[in-house]
This record gives sequence, structure tokens and C-alpha cells, in this order.
Amino acid sequence: MPEIQWEDPFCGEGNSCFRIGVDSCGNAFIAVSGQEDLFITDSRDALRTMILDIKAGKADHLLR
Repeated sequence: MPEIQWEDPFCGEGNSCFRIGVDSCGNAFIAVSGQEDLFITDSRDALRTMILDIKAGKADHLLR
């Protein structure tokens, strides 16, 4: 497993807490807070866009 530097968890309303991390190669990761060993990876820009869209309510149906 890569050495990932995790940011503080972002928690929306309810139980939708997740974390973003990066490794030394610049790869980005996202995981449910508390389950960081089960992550998905993509570019940092792609994950940031996804999170901003979720926070803006564009994917609210995915969190219910």
C-alpha cells in the first residue's frame, strides 16, 4: 500500500464522512473516514471536482 498523507475528514450531514489523501508521487486518494485501507484513486483534480460537486448538491442522491 502506498504511503498516503490523509487530510482531516470532511463530514457532511448524517454519516457522509470521507477523507482525501495524496502520496509522494502526487496521486490522489479518497476513502470513507475510518476505512482508509479501502480507497479509490484518481487524479487530485478529479477527486476535488467530485467532492465540490457533492458539496454543491449535484450528487446528493448518491449519499442517501
